[in-house]
Amino acid sequence: MESLFHQDVIVAPLASGSRGNCTFVGDHRSGVLIDCGLSTRQVLGRLEAIGLGDARIEAVLITHEHSDHVGGARILDDRLFARHGARVPFYLSRGTALGLDQRCTPQRLEIVDSGKPFRVGPLVVEPFTIPHDTRDPLAYLVSRGSVTVGIVTDLGRSTRLVESQLARAQVAVLEFNHDLEMLLDGPYPWSLKQRVRGNHGHLSNAQSAEIVRVAATSRLEHLVLAHLSDDNNTPEKAHEAASAALYAAGLRQVRITVARQVAPVGPIEVSAVPEERTPPATKRSVSGSAERPSPRSARSGAPELPPGFQLGLFRQGF
Repeated sequence: MESLFHQDVIVAPLASGSRGNCTFVGDHRSGVLIDCGLSTRQVLGRLEAIGLGDARIEAVLITHEHSDHVGGARILDDRLFARHGARVPFYLSRGTALGLDQRCTPQRLEIVDSGKPFRVGPLVVEPFTIPHDTRDPLAYLVSRGSVTVGIVTDLGRSTRLVESQLARAQVAVLEFNHDLEMLLDGPYPWSLKQRVRGNHGHLSNAQSAEIVRVAATSRLEHLVLAHLSDDNNTPEKAHEAASAALYAAGLRQVRITVARQVAPVGPIEVSAVPEERTPPATKRSVSGSAERPSPRSARSGAPELPPGFQLGLFRQGF
């Protein structure tokens, strides 16, 4: 029987970047995948490589319809059906479901709404809205006991909702997509540079660092730098920005991990204590001059897309 006073949560970024994204959250027995933008062979092989090959995939949480986040869904669906004898649910927003290309659409789609938690086995999943150039993109908090994991990538700017949700996390998987100078001096055409640096594009190292400085609390134990651009960033630049932000926030014990495109990292394992034994977190104001308790629930205030905004159905992310 599982102890009521000790639970372990495993976080394993299997791939992160413009050529495919997938993260496992759970334990050695079971868990969920956040996105499945690489081949099924790669997903299952990378789980096996880090000792999670026997973990049952109970669900897949889709953030948005770009192929580097959902391109492997249909084949993964079939493979998991053959393994488990039942269709695994793929959770996603209604807008993302409408935007899915038929070539990657799994059979069992479960529509979720921002701000409405749901349960997958022992995990509580909370989707919330982020600003990205897709129909209805989501980020996710995944909690078990007193441990909360935040997976927040593919957004062009921060919001109060993003900050309040990340304030709850022991493990934060946060996008550090590009160094602005590298982007502007790099090989992308100007239109793509404008898209990446826009309010519905991707976070720069400086933007992500500011989110960490403002939102991270004393709860945070692990910070995973995710979705780094191969062309417009380096692990060293992202790590330097994250380290400086944590130092400015007064958080000296947080471990930084840089997620990789070509191989899994981790697994990161967090041992929980009963919620009543967890010390209260503190959170700085934007000015950094005051402290207040960490928020316990999501705020309202979802970002808006530009009026009349539309996009192609199956575009690769960057």
